[in-house]
Amino acid sequence: MARKTDSELGKVYLDGETIIRQGDEGDCMYVIQEGTVEVIQHHGDTEIELGTMSAGDFFGEMALFQKETRAASVRARGEVRAMTVDKKTLLRRVKEDPLLAYNLVQTMSNRIRELHVKLSAALFDDKEQE
Repeated sequence: MARKTDSELGKVYLDGETIIRQGDEGDCMYVIQEGTVEVIQHHGDTEIELGTMSAGDFFGEMALFQKETRAASVRARGEVRAMTVDKKTLLRRVKEDPLLAYNLVQTMSNRIRELHVKLSAALFDDKEQE
């Protein structure tokens, strides 16, 4: 489990510690304050690393928009400090600063584009091997 520190902002996660687990229900997103995390999907016994994120990045935001389970796991690489943001807090912050919503959508759009490129490349590689 995460250990609390003297700071009220965020929790510290130790190297290798799971912050969110694929398949769990989520009700918050996370903002990385310090450190690096890896995003992983499990397919049976296979673990696929989807990418890494570091300070300033956020993850788990889909839980605020959809009532679905977590699509991937996120694990600390080294020591990580991350702050949780619930839906009520996010909506309040967006009301105070509408640019925040734009930045959130822009980041999510970039992630979808990157995923599309990776998926297209994987499909193209599969067709070449046939």
